[in-house]
Amino acid sequence: MSKACYIIAEAGVNHNGSLDMAKKLIEVAAEAGADAVKFQTFKAEKLVSNCAPKAEYQIQTTDATESQFEMIRKLELDEAAHDVLIEHCRTCSIEFLSTPFDEESVDLLAGKLGLPRLKIPSGEITNGPLLLKIAQTGKPVILSTGMSTLGEIEDALGVLAFAYLGFNIPSIEAFRAAYCCAEGQAILQDKVTLLHCTTEYPAPVEDVNLKVMDTLNSAFGLPIGYSDHTDGIAVPIAAVARGAVTIEKHFTLDKRLPGPDHRASLEPGELTQMVAAIRLVEKAVGCGRKFPSQCEKKNISVARKSLVAACSIKQGEQFTAHNLTTKRPGNGLSPIQYWDLLSRRACRNFDPDELVCL
Repeated sequence: MSKACYIIAEAGVNHNGSLDMAKKLIEVAAEAGADAVKFQTFKAEKLVSNCAPKAEYQIQTTDATESQFEMIRKLELDEAAHDVLIEHCRTCSIEFLSTPFDEESVDLLAGKLGLPRLKIPSGEITNGPLLLKIAQTGKPVILSTGMSTLGEIEDALGVLAFAYLGFNIPSIEAFRAAYCCAEGQAILQDKVTLLHCTTEYPAPVEDVNLKVMDTLNSAFGLPIGYSDHTDGIAVPIAAVARGAVTIEKHFTLDKRLPGPDHRASLEPGELTQMVAAIRLVEKAVGCGRKFPSQCEKKNISVARKSLVAACSIKQGEQFTAHNLTTKRPGNGLSPIQYWDLLSRRACRNFDPDELVCL
């Protein structure tokens, strides 16, 4: 069986700035069976300008008179909060994961806090300086590819390969060379997981295009997963059936809570159902080799047919379409041998319905 899918329960900013709510989100993710619970690490003044507009879905789910900066500033988690949440994750036996949105946050997560891996969101895939900073930590990354083209993904991978290889004179040409060289390809294989993603909240199912996972795998040869923003749990389950090695999904304590992402998130019961369904699908996917499974073997003789006498057959009589037929059980000569028998004669007498033999 293939390696288990790594399931990220995306708490994001659904803590609404409350440490108690964030701790409860960790508990819900752990109880649901997720592998990791992910938050977002940023400084509002480094993430958005005062004039940055909100996304359409943010206008619909938050105070429309409030700027994106004002909305984001209320959702920051400081270093002390990170310490508390990481310790709570240890207590709950779930991995703490976060997305850095600025270089200071990279230093905090990868340096001071020592996280084993980092998540890069779709919105930062063209942010060369941040990609460079993240890869310079040497940490493995999970890179979401929402809103991007294959060319933009390749450019991002070039920056990552350049930094992972320890090169120190950055340029577009140097990034491309790092991506194309054998050493760059090898280190990307070791360090990077790509996530297909549709960046809309919620994402329309008709815009998901799960076949892109196949395209990403063919184009880049890296482990491929899926970051889901659709309503419900059907699409991430389907992504696992198509081979996703990582699934990321937003969740909340209550979809009715105020805030930008609650409405497009799963509630606790839905998260539990998604994790359970993914684990079932993983078992169902199997190894790809076609052979009778262990549970099938006992049913072969029951479900299949054998060659039997359609009427009384005397020893020496030739088998014909008139005196030969197929019936259950399947523990005699296979019906695929029917035409071979038509040129033979009976080795003994056979009664009607008796299994014939050579």
